[in-house]
This record gives sequence, structure tokens and C-alpha cells, in this order.
Amino acid sequence: MIKEKLESYINILNEIPEMQERYLWLMDFGKKSAIVPERFKLKEFEVPGCQSQTWLVPHFTYEDTIYFTADSAALISKGMVCLLADVFSNSTRSDIASFELKELNGLNLDNLLTPGRRNGVYSMLKVIQGYGSRKD
Repeated sequence: MIKEKLESYINILNEIPEMQERYLWLMDFGKKSAIVPERFKLKEFEVPGCQSQTWLVPHFTYEDTIYFTADSAALISKGMVCLLADVFSNSTRSDIASFELKELNGLNLDNLLTPGRRNGVYSMLKVIQGYGSRKD
């Protein structure tokens, strides 16, 4: 399911011809995404390594899947963290833990984001995979 969702976003972004328009789409995606309630904006849910405050909240289900809610103080970061939250939501821990970073290549982050923002995306992925590999 992760790969299918990611492929869907890759297709959406690749249909947008200009990088600036892709950037705007990502910010708009962040604007339209749900806001994380203030009670979840805790240090334990903050993503380290992001240029702006970014939260990624895991919700563990009885079916051994995880879904995520996400938010950020900056729209571009919110767009990326909400995209990743959607891609990985309702996946099993093992599917999340086995996801490989190179699978994000289709998003063309090198062209879309500054190096600092790219590092933030990799930090988001590391946090998501950390939740996927938890044993509790």
C-alpha cells in the first residue's frame, strides 16, 4: 500500500510541469490538510532536523497498523510531512520499517526542495520508520 500511495503522489507531482507550481501544490496540500490539535504538539512528537517546528503523531491500531497525523509551522514542511503521513498511514509496522529511502527518488526532492528542507524530509522518514520498528 505504501508504494501505491507514493506512486500516486509521484504521478501528481510529475504532471505539474514547473517546479514552482509543484512547490505551490505542496504548500496548498499542507494548507488543506488537517491541523494537529495543540495537545499533540509536544516535544516527543517533534521531528528533529526540520527547519521549522514539525510534528508527526503516530496512532497505533489493534490491527497492528499505524496511521499518522502531522503538522508544521511552515507550509512547505507541512505539505511534505502530511504527504508522508498519508503515504505511510494504515500500513503495518513491518511495511514501514522495510521502506527504502531510494523509493522517494520519484518525488524529485533534489529539484523541489532546498538541501535543508530535504534533510528535514529524511528526518521525517527516519521518525516514521522508527515508529514502524518499535516493538511495543
